[in-house]
Amino acid sequence: MSDSESDCAENRSAVTEAEVEALVRGICFKTGPPRFLGVEVEWFIRELRFPRLPVRPERLEAAYATLRTLPLRSALTVEPGGQLELSSPAAASLMECIGSVSADLDAVRAVLREAGLGLTGVGQEPWHPPTRFLHEPRYDAMERYLDRTGPEGRAMMCSSASVQVCLDAGYEEPGPLGHGRRWWLAHQLGAVLVAAFAHSPLARGRHTGWRSTRQSLWTAMDPGRSGAPPLDGDPRAAWARHVLDAPVMCVRARGSGAWDVPEGMSFRAWTRSGTPPDREDLDYHLTTLFPPVRPRGHLELRMIDAQPGDDGWIVPLAVTAALFDDADAAEIAYRTVKPLAERADSLTAPRNPLWIAAARSGLADPELREAAVTCFAAAAEALPRLGATDEVQEAVAQFTDRYVARGRCPADDLLDAVGLGATEVEAIDPDTTGLIDRAHGTQHPLHGKDIRT
Repeated sequence: MSDSESDCAENRSAVTEAEVEALVRGICFKTGPPRFLGVEVEWFIRELRFPRLPVRPERLEAAYATLRTLPLRSALTVEPGGQLELSSPAAASLMECIGSVSADLDAVRAVLREAGLGLTGVGQEPWHPPTRFLHEPRYDAMERYLDRTGPEGRAMMCSSASVQVCLDAGYEEPGPLGHGRRWWLAHQLGAVLVAAFAHSPLARGRHTGWRSTRQSLWTAMDPGRSGAPPLDGDPRAAWARHVLDAPVMCVRARGSGAWDVPEGMSFRAWTRSGTPPDREDLDYHLTTLFPPVRPRGHLELRMIDAQPGDDGWIVPLAVTAALFDDADAAEIAYRTVKPLAERADSLTAPRNPLWIAAARSGLADPELREAAVTCFAAAAEALPRLGATDEVQEAVAQFTDRYVARGRCPADDLLDAVGLGATEVEAIDPDTTGLIDRAHGTQHPLHGKDIRT
């Protein structure tokens, strides 16, 4: 969300519909041997002495001013609600990626600690309503657009945080590391990753009825913006059609005025209009699409909640890298999740029954738990082949023992900590969660179980 430009455009010139399709097809899937890996980690900034109190805007501004002076390898950006994001450079190995981001996080935490602040990893702000920290034309327009369809968009902007794993698209040729297989696997294995790493069961001090409330926000949002394209054809062609048919969020003002927020205009329709977009408009349009897997020359997996602990982000990074970049593990993952694809019911992620079950139930879902057990075992076997240290392998083993083997996820620990265990979670009627379940055509007001007291 914080990216200011896409990797899928180069020069600045007016574009036609045919040119958009050719550009997207040719650039957004850059194929070749999987060599590079990256991660984007998002965090909420908290008061160390009073973690449940919101940090005042002036304290956030001062902290970010100091953080921007640090010589970090990762790009440091700020999300609309004040969340901090570190985006790693492309790394040639898993341990290079972990090492560079860990060093940057150490530096960031040291600066924040001096100011009495710290970082918290959770997929959804548990206690406070969405409050925007950044007031810029981009986010003013985004908020206006998203508010048209409900409160989920504003919550996504200001109250969510994730671990995004970035992988090479893969070989042009078929096989376990081929780009077609990796594209398909990302959307099916993605549900297992949602379930295993779900860590956002609370909103405004209430249990929402979802293990991953963050993922439920994407489910409820406009499918043209947050949904995946169909998986039954060539990935390049499917993504190009998706880009053209997606609604335009906003048209940027050339000066300092407010940005226009059109209603019901697709990018395809814009290219056919009397004032067609240019390459810079295409650039920006691509950054306003939030599917669970976004091709940007590489594959950006966006479905994993931010994780607890200083180093919790390392486990989803390591597991995902192992299941995609090790040929043997990738083949096991493919065979494991292939039966799960039937539960998608021909609907695209994240609005199909498989993804909804993953977000709502986590690994309490028996089939997702069984798939996770097999996939985590395959990842554990692959990690030594990827050069993972003993510490990383042990972190994955501990996560597996604590959560996967028991049919639990980090959300269950958070619910236990506030006095609402897994048994009581399952008893909550999902239709009283206060989230809009548009996948089932129903809408309910916010009145989930209040656990603030």
